[in-house]
Amino acid sequence: MTPVLVALVMSVCGAVPRLTLPYTTTSGDETVEAGASAAGAVLSAGCGAGWQPSCSLLLITHAYTSPPAVTKMMEQLGLTRGTTMLSVTDNGGQNTNTTIHQVADRARQGIHERWCVTLVLVSEDPSFLANWTQKARSDGLLDWPTRVLAITRLPVDLLTPLHHSFSFTNSLILSCPTPNGYRRCRVWCYLPYSSPEAQPVRVARWTPSRGLSLTSRLTLFPDKFHTFLRPPTLVVAAEEFQPHVQVRQVQGEAGEAGFTVEGPMVNLLHHLAHSVNFSYTFLRPPDGQWGVKRKDGSWTGMVGMVGRKEADLGLGPFAVTTVRAEMIDYTRPILVDHARILGGCGQPEVDPWGFLLPFTPALWGAMLWALLGTVTTVALMASCVLPEGTGLGDWVVDTAYDYIRVLLQQDMMTQELRWWRRLVLGGWMLLTLVLTRSYSSTLMSLLAVKYIPQPFQTLRAVLDHPAATMVWEAGSMYNQFLSNVESGVFKEVREAELEGRLMYVKSTEYGPMLDQVRAGTHVFIFEDLTGVVFRARDFSHTGRCDFYSSKEEFLPFMFGMIGQKHNPLVLAFNSRVRAVTEAGLYSHWLDTTVHVTISCLRPATKITVEASLSLTNLWGVFAVLCGGLVLSAVVLCLEVLTAPGISRTSC
Repeated sequence: MTPVLVALVMSVCGAVPRLTLPYTTTSGDETVEAGASAAGAVLSAGCGAGWQPSCSLLLITHAYTSPPAVTKMMEQLGLTRGTTMLSVTDNGGQNTNTTIHQVADRARQGIHERWCVTLVLVSEDPSFLANWTQKARSDGLLDWPTRVLAITRLPVDLLTPLHHSFSFTNSLILSCPTPNGYRRCRVWCYLPYSSPEAQPVRVARWTPSRGLSLTSRLTLFPDKFHTFLRPPTLVVAAEEFQPHVQVRQVQGEAGEAGFTVEGPMVNLLHHLAHSVNFSYTFLRPPDGQWGVKRKDGSWTGMVGMVGRKEADLGLGPFAVTTVRAEMIDYTRPILVDHARILGGCGQPEVDPWGFLLPFTPALWGAMLWALLGTVTTVALMASCVLPEGTGLGDWVVDTAYDYIRVLLQQDMMTQELRWWRRLVLGGWMLLTLVLTRSYSSTLMSLLAVKYIPQPFQTLRAVLDHPAATMVWEAGSMYNQFLSNVESGVFKEVREAELEGRLMYVKSTEYGPMLDQVRAGTHVFIFEDLTGVVFRARDFSHTGRCDFYSSKEEFLPFMFGMIGQKHNPLVLAFNSRVRAVTEAGLYSHWLDTTVHVTISCLRPATKITVEASLSLTNLWGVFAVLCGGLVLSAVVLCLEVLTAPGISRTSC
């Protein structure tokens, strides 16, 4: 062993308290001697011939084991380096759980410092083996690549306490009872999701004369979760999430209430079940939520069910967040989606300022610059030929009025012009002719158009509207996000709850809220795909496109299924989920579900009408006329009051 590992072994052996066990002081040596040769054969066959240099060995012995016995075992295993030994010895009545935690803490350092570890446990106490393995698994030390080999002299009938811990880890049990001094070892494997009373599968046997031989179709350290040898029935937590999951209430033959679950996620689950070889039943969360972490550390919804092991899987798909990852494990992402605002389209209305719409603001600006440029050019050219005594300023003003009159299609009276002025004026007339004809024809078309307002395109627009109420999904990642946000627009969203402008509603209760969203007093905030399905469903019932989605998108999340923490089944799903998504199957299932939404995918913002024009259509024009008259009157009064030689009379 390296000096660092030697120091680790010495520090652990000195720090761990001793335990009192109902075995002799030689039981540890006898177990080591009985299983050393068999363990070497199992590790060589199960990990490959070159396993020693590629993987480190962590050896944990329980009860007294003498250094010569450990040294002999290491020689039989062919170990020369990369080995760490942790020893738990007797010490009259100390707390076993405390010792387990201390050893687990020491083992964590040894495992995390190496990318490949094989763990060998030597003990005559099945409770110690089960408790230590369960503790290490809950701490994340026994992820699937870590192999575990438990060596004991107890017969397999007495190893029932190991069932739960060893069925969910990459572990084998090497049982080496020595009746009449004859050494004969059996290698056992507990299958996942099997009954605690079920007999483990005998994988191999070993004798000094014949060596190691396999006794089943399973290999040493088999990938038990790739395909289940005995199909279990798993409990899957599921809830409504359009378009991925649809929950339908049904009534059984005996009159009992039930439900069915459909959708693309169910198709994916069925594919996984067929591939991994398991069946499943659905269980809905009692509170109807997805799962948020309370202040006391407990969890609600489906995340809480899976984390507390009330369910084996969560169908979802669930948004991937760091807070949830503390409680459960995620599969590979199935899709990426983002949130949008779903609002109700307003009633068609006429834009009173529609007379400005034939030209874009850029074109209006270009006309102004063209007028200024033309007048300036003419003034510069005329400055060279004007007779003496002619004021250039007055001449420029008169010329500007002439060009404005042409633009407004009024007559123009002037004296005989020089040829170059006629040329500039002719070009200006041609330009104004094209512009005015284009403007008048386009305006006649626009006066027959009514606009459908879609006011809430951003969260800022919703927050600035004093009467708009936001509806977010209850018990979702949005709750968790908004409760922790400390700045920005989302902090303002959270504070809107104090004003009564923020509501949390379960996904199954969206239906009654649609009329309020249609009226424009409320807006939904949820995933883009969910909004597409709601618009499609409403169109199929009403034949109208009454809702729209905002242009702004925010809070992008990856979505995946969830499983119990440190459960190898999640790893078994990952390669299959990747194959489904990369092949485009999940996208195909989604397209099949939401294909009816094309009609309202981009609802119209304008409609044409056939009706006589009224003051409603043109009051903007009259407003400009009245504004001009008022301005003219004000200017006239100022001239009368300020012009010299004019008597000051009342206006």
